[in-house]
Amino acid sequence: MRFQSSPVRVAIVGASGYSGEELVRLLIHHPRVELTAVTSRSNAGQTIAQVFPKFASHPKSRTLRFSDPNPELLAKQADIVFLALPHGVAAEFAVPLLQAGATVIDLSADFRLRRADVYREFYGHEHPAPELLEKAVYGLPEAYRSRIPDSFLIASPGCYPTSILIPTLPLVRAGLIKTTGIIANSLSGVSGAGRKAEIDYLFVECNESVRAYGLPKHRHLSEIEQELSLAAGEPVTIQFTPHLIPVNRGILTTLYLAPSRHFSTPDETARLGEEIAACYRDAYANEPFVRVLEGRALPDTKNVVGTNVVELAWRLDPRTGRLIVLSAEDNIVKGASGQAVQSMNVLCGFPETTGLL
Repeated sequence: MRFQSSPVRVAIVGASGYSGEELVRLLIHHPRVELTAVTSRSNAGQTIAQVFPKFASHPKSRTLRFSDPNPELLAKQADIVFLALPHGVAAEFAVPLLQAGATVIDLSADFRLRRADVYREFYGHEHPAPELLEKAVYGLPEAYRSRIPDSFLIASPGCYPTSILIPTLPLVRAGLIKTTGIIANSLSGVSGAGRKAEIDYLFVECNESVRAYGLPKHRHLSEIEQELSLAAGEPVTIQFTPHLIPVNRGILTTLYLAPSRHFSTPDETARLGEEIAACYRDAYANEPFVRVLEGRALPDTKNVVGTNVVELAWRLDPRTGRLIVLSAEDNIVKGASGQAVQSMNVLCGFPETTGLL
């Protein structure tokens, strides 16, 4: 058995950010793991309850204290270490943790890409540990579930990539859409920027305001295009525009796709619709965290915030010849911490929904 301790011991490095806080919530209540360490330089010495009073009713929160991060010590305290750190910083902790025998689930972008030159192009600096890129598994269970149990380094996907890849990967693999001309527009809550004091994210700057950012080459394009290219067996380039909206959490993504064959008549539209429905049914009918909506229902962030669920729906538009696909998720749960815990469940052989429903 991979993990001998029962419960499995877990730790969080960078537990004071939004993703770290969500990891605390999920792991402190998880029935199959024990949260043994949380780190934060700014909160060292304080209990979880002091930093996050919302967790004060849990006995563990009143005894477990934040500490300075020490990879060697963490590897002794935990079987699995979650890294909720910025890109560039996470790799510096992953290397000594792996060397000390810990399994790492990284929520940053440091190990999502397979090529160091692509990382340098999109993140503006050399990769801190390029030798580990080929060893990391992309932690999207709906796509890479079979590879997760044998991995010692899991790279949890970004929030935007999750909202785009879950709707598109089945269609690409089935050859139902063209891989050229893909357009993705995403709207994200302010928590996606992380817990930091910057003018752009002050309440009076964000409230009653919607704006695009990261144009024309947002960093998440690198992993979106990587995964779509792998699925297609050829290079895929997409147009992606993220927007900041004045809500705390949630992402709504709209995708404009070109079906592989022409459709315009009611019969052609109906036949193509049946194929798309069958494609999503085959891909996601048994997936606990993907909800394909039927009838007239459309994804809505209010229905997924606080959950590990992605909602998706689609419409064919014979007037333009396009397929419109929409998805909604919580950027902090399925887009970050929940997905990381989902991967941990797969890694440990737990039921995948454990601690997430």
